[in-house]
Amino acid sequence: MTHTDALTHRLAVANLAAQIGIIVTGGLVRVTGSGLGCSTWPQCEPGTFTPVFHEEMSFHPIIEFGNRLITFLLVAIALALLLAVHRREPVRSRPPALRRLAWAVLALILAQAVIGGLSVLADLHPAIVGSHMYFSLALVAVSAHLLVRLRQDDGAAVRPPSPLPRLVAALAVAGALMLVAGVVTTGTGPHSGDADAPYRFALDPLLVTRTHSALVWLFVALLAATAVATERAGLDWRRWRWLIALTVVQGAVGYVQYLTGLPEALVVVHMFLAAAMVAAGTMAITSLWPREVPAEVRQSATQRA
Repeated sequence: MTHTDALTHRLAVANLAAQIGIIVTGGLVRVTGSGLGCSTWPQCEPGTFTPVFHEEMSFHPIIEFGNRLITFLLVAIALALLLAVHRREPVRSRPPALRRLAWAVLALILAQAVIGGLSVLADLHPAIVGSHMYFSLALVAVSAHLLVRLRQDDGAAVRPPSPLPRLVAALAVAGALMLVAGVVTTGTGPHSGDADAPYRFALDPLLVTRTHSALVWLFVALLAATAVATERAGLDWRRWRWLIALTVVQGAVGYVQYLTGLPEALVVVHMFLAAAMVAAGTMAITSLWPREVPAEVRQSATQRA
C-alpha cells in the first residue's frame, strides 16, 4: 500500500532538515554575539527591514539578518508541505490528523518568529531566548513525528507490551528536563548572543552544569533500559540506535566543551546534536506505536484478492 507520494515525502524531509538547520544558524548568531545585530524587530533597523550598510558596520547585522531570512525558507517549505497534504494523493484522502500536523508546523514557525522578535526587543533576556530554543525543538519533534506518520498506516495505534509505555514516558520526561537544563546552562554561560547584553541567569554555573549532567546520566540510564525492554518484548531494539549513537557523541561533546571553556564551535555542534537527538527520539517513539491497516482497506484488499 502506498502511504504518500514522493514529493510530499521529500517536502516532509526538507521541513525536518530546515527545522534542525535554523537551530544551527541560531547557534551561530548566539556564539558570534550577533543577537542584536539588528537593533529592532520586525524591522532590522528603524525604517528598514534590511541592514544599513556602511564602512564601519560589523558582520553582526549580516549574520542576524541572514538568520531571519531562513525563517522565510521555513515558511515556504511549510506552506508547500501544507498544500501537498491537502491536494496530493494518497495523502489528501488520509485522516485529518496528518493535515493538522502540517498546520501545527506552520503555526509553530510563526510563533517561533514572534518569540525571536521579542528576544531582540527584550535585549536577549535569557528566558525569552530559551523559549525560542524550546519552540525550535518542538518544531523538530512535530516535524519528525509527521515524517514517520506519513509512512505508517492509518488504523488504531498498537500499544507496545508493558513496561515499554512507562519507560518511554519516563525517557521523554527525562529528555525534556535534560533539554531545559541545557538551555538554562547556556543562559548562565558566556554566550548570551551579544557581548554587551546585560542579562544572564543569576545562577551558579557549576551547580547548573552539574544538574544538567545528572539529568543526562538519568536519560542515558532510561535509554539503556528502554532499549533492553524493547528487545525483551520481541521488538527490534535497533530503532533506538540513532538516539543511542547521538547521545554518546553529545555527551562527549558536552564534557569536552566544559573542559575547554565552551569554545564557540563546540557550542554550535552541541545545539545541532540536541536537535538531532529530539528528531531521532521522536521517530523511534512514534515507530514503537505502529498503526493497524484500517478495516475498510483490509476488506477492499480481500475483495480484490
